[in-house]
Amino acid sequence: MADAPHSLPTAGGPAWAIDRTALHIPDPAIETVDPRFEELRIWQSVVQRLWTGGEWLEGPVWFGDGRYLLFSDIPGNRILRWTEETGEVSTFRSPANNANGHTRDRSGRLVSCEHLTRRVTRTEPDGSITVLVDHYDGRTLNAPNDVTVSADGAVWFTDPGWGITNDYEGDRADPELPMAVYRIDQLTGETEAVITEMQRPNGICFSPDEELLYVVDSGEIRVFDMVDGRPTNGRRFIDMAPGNSDGIRCDTAGNVWSAAAGGGVGFDGVHCYHPDGTLLGRIVLPEACANLTFGGRKRNRLFMAATQSLYSVYVNARGAQQP
Repeated sequence: MADAPHSLPTAGGPAWAIDRTALHIPDPAIETVDPRFEELRIWQSVVQRLWTGGEWLEGPVWFGDGRYLLFSDIPGNRILRWTEETGEVSTFRSPANNANGHTRDRSGRLVSCEHLTRRVTRTEPDGSITVLVDHYDGRTLNAPNDVTVSADGAVWFTDPGWGITNDYEGDRADPELPMAVYRIDQLTGETEAVITEMQRPNGICFSPDEELLYVVDSGEIRVFDMVDGRPTNGRRFIDMAPGNSDGIRCDTAGNVWSAAAGGGVGFDGVHCYHPDGTLLGRIVLPEACANLTFGGRKRNRLFMAATQSLYSVYVNARGAQQP
């Protein structure tokens, strides 16, 4: 895979310094790096700030059957709900055990990673919570971070331990297990450590055909071939210097959309990569972006959970994977 150039654009600051209530189009916050990105952007679409007021937002997940988005405010210890019809934000769950990443299983149920309780849970239709896993090999998980579900119903989650490094997103504690990526079998409930050689596995997603698994590590995105349902041949997909990636999603064409943080003005936001590793374009935000997901009635609305705010933009792509 080719590493993408990360020279910082000059438009990152001015794009958010102007009055965005009367914005000219095309939006200067949406930047084409490779001509192929022109096929993915919508000329009339502009980046919108839907809500602000969080402490560190994460884990957006779309519920199309209810036309709402859930997302975490980890230090605020709450899961919030943005409703598409009204644009209102309300509290879905509080306290929320410092929940971080979320997804939906193949039955549409919410699956969550919780830092405080160091576990992965499922919310049942009646609102009750089922613990999917909180221990492995007789030891407590570190702090599950992000999660996805494969076509066979297995739950895949990362455990980098960020939630126990301080008291901001959970309770400070010493890690009991190596940092790893885990798979929970849908039928047996058995948990298996499937990737153990990464430093801090973070965001995770499958390619549309599930022949590839992408996992974020410290400063890079790695990609694995899926052979007999297990990841193998791990290698660098993208070097994210001078910043980092966090949450990631694929669209139906296999492009990788990555939350970007830590690189400063012109870097923070979302980066879109072709499956060959080429940086296609950026969506520049005035805050570090932690995670993202596709939603809306046609799954062509990209929702972005940034430091304190929730953003969205319509794109000419549809999200893959998430039910």
